[in-house]
Amino acid sequence: MISAGDFRKGVTVEMDDSVYTIVDFQHVKPGKGAAFVRTKLKNVITGGVLEKTFSPADKLPRAHVETKEMQYLYNDGELYYFMDLETYEQIPLNQSQVEDAIPYIKENSNVTIKFFKGEAFSVDPPNFVELEVVQADPGFKGDTATGGTKSCTLETGAVLQVPLFVNVGDIIRIDTRTGEYMERV
Repeated sequence: MISAGDFRKGVTVEMDDSVYTIVDFQHVKPGKGAAFVRTKLKNVITGGVLEKTFSPADKLPRAHVETKEMQYLYNDGELYYFMDLETYEQIPLNQSQVEDAIPYIKENSNVTIKFFKGEAFSVDPPNFVELEVVQADPGFKGDTATGGTKSCTLETGAVLQVPLFVNVGDIIRIDTRTGEYMERV
């Protein structure tokens, strides 16, 4: 059990027969009345976001979320297949479970998959990945008045903004938490 006064970002709790991750929280002590904790909770299964207030003394059961390192194998059109690196067991996941991670992972790369009660619900790519640029708009000399970025497509199909000097064939490092260009490798 965890009390609302001890909430932190990233903590998973069970509430109303669902599992929620605390996205944001704020301890509020008004001049008049009792203190309370304002939270923003994300349902880990459906992805829905809920705002709720708690008394600091309220207690919620902590959800036991298991994480496992797995390897992305392939996509057959509707399902994405991942292999457990210890048991070599393969599990299929649907588009909604992997949609945030797929733009940043290529076949045979390792990812972290989160499970609740034996069911996979989330795929997390590594924080930084290195991918090849397969298509990039040309950068024109002198075109730097707007900060100097252009659109490019990566080998996984992801599209992002990069500096003008990035060309087709370059390998670039991307921060998967923000989806932003970091550097050319």
